Amino acid sequence: MRWRGRRESANVEDRRGMSRGGMAVGGGLGTIVLVVVALLFGADPRELLDQNQGNPAQGTQTSGRVNPQEDELKQFSSVVLAETEDVWNTLFQQAGRRYREPTLSLFTGQTRSACGVAGASVGPFYCSGDEKVYIDLSFYRDLKTKLGAPGDFAQAYVIAHEVGHHVQHLLGTMEQVNARQGRMSEAQGNRLSVMLELQADFYAGVWAHYAARRGIIEPGDIEEALDAASAIGDDRLQRQGQGYVVPDSFTHGSSEQRVRWFKRGYETGDIRQGDTFNARNL
Repeated sequence: MRWRGRRESANVEDRRGMSRGGMAVGGGLGTIVLVVVALLFGADPRELLDQNQGNPAQGTQTSGRVNPQEDELKQFSSVVLAETEDVWNTLFQQAGRRYREPTLSLFTGQTRSACGVAGASVGPFYCSGDEKVYIDLSFYRDLKTKLGAPGDFAQAYVIAHEVGHHVQHLLGTMEQVNARQGRMSEAQGNRLSVMLELQADFYAGVWAHYAARRGIIEPGDIEEALDAASAIGDDRLQRQGQGYVVPDSFTHGSSEQRVRWFKRGYETGDIRQGDTFNARNL
């Protein structure tokens, strides 16, 4: 992906380097907690307090101590987010609507969102309550080493998928699904979740379609995205994790489905072709 030197998004907040566990700790009670933790584990409280000194409130920029290798990933993610902004601003404008840009929140270990507290183990996620995409940059390493999906465009696909959920939120799709799931059985609700996730994959493909037009796609990029989509299919993850597959428990779709809907978005670039909820062949 040709990303170096391109515009970076201003809608990025960096929560890395904040207090241990990725949660912001301010003065008062936060300071007391730090001291207690230090005493329990035999550490010098002054060292923890020095590390926490000057950390800003959650949701603002921070210059805490981070892995230098992640700084490049931060820059890359910011460029990808900017590319999604350009594409979706244009598509929404063409449809007579206004695109409200989401925020990308980078964290380490654990973070608090309007949707609750979440750890890195849940992977990247989107919260409609605060319109933010949350990513622990260590997920990119796991994507390569544990899931077998290396490459920068595989990482770009992850961001584009989560931005796809933001598009669903702006269009009201996400809220409609949540309302319907409250009146369904678990299996029926899971099927709706699959439809929602596959549509987000489709929207990621739509973005890739226009990214190619913008000249940032390199040979092999789309294959990297398809590998990533396949790597995080429910069937593949269940087979790796428990040795067998339970289709009724799928919430994101099979590897084949995720690849197919991403390709459909990439090949058509037409958001009208992404109605997974009424598709004959999901």
